[in-house]
Amino acid sequence: QVQLVESGGGLVQPGGSLSLSCAASGSIFSIYAMGWYHQAPGKQRELVAAITSGGSTNYADSVKGRYTISRDNAKNTVYLQMNSLKPEDTTVYYCKVDQSSGGSWGQGTQVTVSS
Repeated sequence: QVQLVESGGGLVQPGGSLSLSCAASGSIFSIYAMGWYHQAPGKQRELVAAITSGGSTNYADSVKGRYTISRDNAKNTVYLQMNSLKPEDTTVYYCKVDQSSGGSWGQGTQVTVSS
């Protein structure tokens, strides 16, 4: 079983920045992708950004140029640097790890962008 511990959410003013991190532990093997998703109330969870073990990245159109995903394979940790935040970025962000055995989710961290 994989445990994911997320940190870094909080309250920030529009135009500000936040950095999220997610550390994986437990039955970690063959992690081929790590990523971040968000879920607005009443909506489905959607991909924000993902990164493979080889470093290939994928971003939602709404965050391209503002967010940067990175990972430290040695630490089994994925990061999300969020810049130029907008009020519409307010939601819960979830970390996900994909392995050959399936996917695992973190508990979520709230990001609120408000003046």
